[in-house]
Amino acid sequence: MKTVTVLSLLALSLWASSSVDAREIGPHIRNAMTDNARPEADRGRDIQRKPDLILSYFEVEPGQKVLDLFSGGGYYTELLARAVGSGGRVVAHNNQAYLPFAGEELKQRDYAARLPNVETLLAEANDLHFVDGSFDRIFFVLGFHDALYSTQDWPAIDVDKLVALMQQSLKPGGQVAIIDHRAKPGSGAEVAEQLHRMDPALVIKKMTEAGFRFDGELDALANKADPLDISVFDKRIRGHSDRFVLKFTKP
Repeated sequence: MKTVTVLSLLALSLWASSSVDAREIGPHIRNAMTDNARPEADRGRDIQRKPDLILSYFEVEPGQKVLDLFSGGGYYTELLARAVGSGGRVVAHNNQAYLPFAGEELKQRDYAARLPNVETLLAEANDLHFVDGSFDRIFFVLGFHDALYSTQDWPAIDVDKLVALMQQSLKPGGQVAIIDHRAKPGSGAEVAEQLHRMDPALVIKKMTEAGFRFDGELDALANKADPLDISVFDKRIRGHSDRFVLKFTKP
């Protein structure tokens, strides 16, 4: 625990939170958000998730190829597909354990008919393989903490292997977006299963050890009212947890 605490303090001293000026948000991102073909439920989530700021911070552009790792019900997949346009491509990954929670929403997405630039991929994390240097961006949203534990219903994930795969499959200069529920500084991996949170310092450690450059944190999803020591599914905080948004770049 002492080592983790030192890492947390070091990480806090190295990064400063960033913000995105609304004037910096490109028309392709605005158009993706306001597209009438987006599901109404997605629009209702926008006020909390602020995807215009997120996609702008990670410089999502038309023509890019993006991996949406553990994409769940596809909220970000849909936005990314619209933002990269017909000349781009999005790989929407899930594993078997996600399907009971995301299956119905994925059926309604009907990517093949609605978003033909989306490729769906069902595979366990440890079985993933991609061509080296094939992605411009990788989005890993609310899933990194799930890689830190295993249960009867959730297969163990080799975190180091997964992070190495991201590094190998990203183009030089490509970026990884990692968004997750924040835990108290110095928290160990045990809170991942207990509270579905993690200390961002643990993410930074894993990613930088794999060769990524840490390029900062966006404060758009911060919530100082979150006590950080209760489950993100607790009714007092569900949907409003303090979330960190970290940017990593492959040199």
